[in-house]
Amino acid sequence: MASKERPPLRVVISDPKAKGDVIRVKVRGVQDIPYSDSMRKSKEQERVELPLAKVSKGMFERLGLGEVGVMTLRFKVEGRKAKIPFRVEVSDSVPEGEVWVSEALLLEAIGSSEGEAEAFRAMSWQVAVGDDVATRIAGLEIGDYVDGSLVGLKGLRLKVAGGVDATGIPMHPGVPGTGRWSILLSGPPGFKPRREGERVRKSVRGRMIPDPRAERRKTSLAQLNLVIAYEG
Repeated sequence: MASKERPPLRVVISDPKAKGDVIRVKVRGVQDIPYSDSMRKSKEQERVELPLAKVSKGMFERLGLGEVGVMTLRFKVEGRKAKIPFRVEVSDSVPEGEVWVSEALLLEAIGSSEGEAEAFRAMSWQVAVGDDVATRIAGLEIGDYVDGSLVGLKGLRLKVAGGVDATGIPMHPGVPGTGRWSILLSGPPGFKPRREGERVRKSVRGRMIPDPRAERRKTSLAQLNLVIAYEG
C-alpha cells in the first residue's frame, strides 16, 4: 500500500498495437462478475486493477485482444462520452455481439443494467500501484524495461517512457538521477516550441524512477508512463 503521506503512484500503460478499430456492441450487466472498490471507476486515480468483461471468442478475435486482453468500452451518457477499460475473458456463454460486465459497474457508469457502447482494443489505461511495486522499480531509468506482471500484464515487457511529479514537472531523458533541475529546453518533453529555434528554461526531473520512501508528498513522482514493448 502507499504511504499515508503520499497517494499511490499512477501507472499509465500504452499499447502501440491498438489501432482504434471500433465495434458497436450491446453491454449487459450480470451479477456474477465481481466488482470491488479496487476496480471502481469513481476512484480511477486509486484503481489498482481493471474491472472484468466477458466476450465471445469471435469478439475477442475481432478486436485483436490476443497479446494484451484489454478493451475499452465507450458509452454515451447524457450527451457526454464515458470510457472504461476492462481486462477481458472469453466465455462460451456470451452471445456474439454482446459484452457482459458487472451489473453494479454498469449501474454506476450509465444508470442502467443494459446499454450500448463502442468497443475497441484499449490504446491506454491507468492503474495505481503501492509502495511495494514502486520500490521494486526504483532506480530504473527512461528506456529501461519493467516486468509486466507487476501491473497485471504477465508475459509482457514494458518500456519506461517518462512521467510527471505531483506538481506536473516531467522526467527528462537527458537529465541523470531523480532530482529537479532547471535547464534550457528547445523541445519536448517539458516544452513545445511555438516557433523554430525557440528555447526556454524549464524545471524537469531526472530520468531515474525514485525510491518512494525518499520522496515528499508535494514533489513525489505521481505518474509513470510505460509502453508495451513487443518483440521486433
